[in-house]
Amino acid sequence: MRPQPLIAVSDVEKSSAWYCAVLSAKSAHGGPEYERLEVGGVLVLQLHKLDVGHHHGTFGDPAHPLGNGVAVWFETNDLPAAAGRARALGATVQTDIHHNPNANHDELWLRDPDNYLVVLASGDADQLAVQD
Repeated sequence: MRPQPLIAVSDVEKSSAWYCAVLSAKSAHGGPEYERLEVGGVLVLQLHKLDVGHHHGTFGDPAHPLGNGVAVWFETNDLPAAAGRARALGATVQTDIHHNPNANHDELWLRDPDNYLVVLASGDADQLAVQD
């Protein structure tokens, strides 16, 4: 089994550009209603226009704020580079790079254009904090 997360967004093309820049991802679909984002040919995130139902109905209630209570988490092999891309984009940083002792890795917490919490986490070879 492989996760294939999908989030509802207000502007698919804007969100696609944001995630492509931050994650160094590539569009694998494109368009104003639906997007598939891939890194190294692997699907990492799907974006869907909030108020478009297609064959399945809508994904959420437009009267409720997007992003509330959801964290979209990505492990990266190069957290400093991902952080640099996010900063260059002007991404909203909620919590700067810090060590998470529970997961024993470093993290950067951002907000995407729809206020979803996006966490970029280091891989084992990318630890920034000094370990005891």
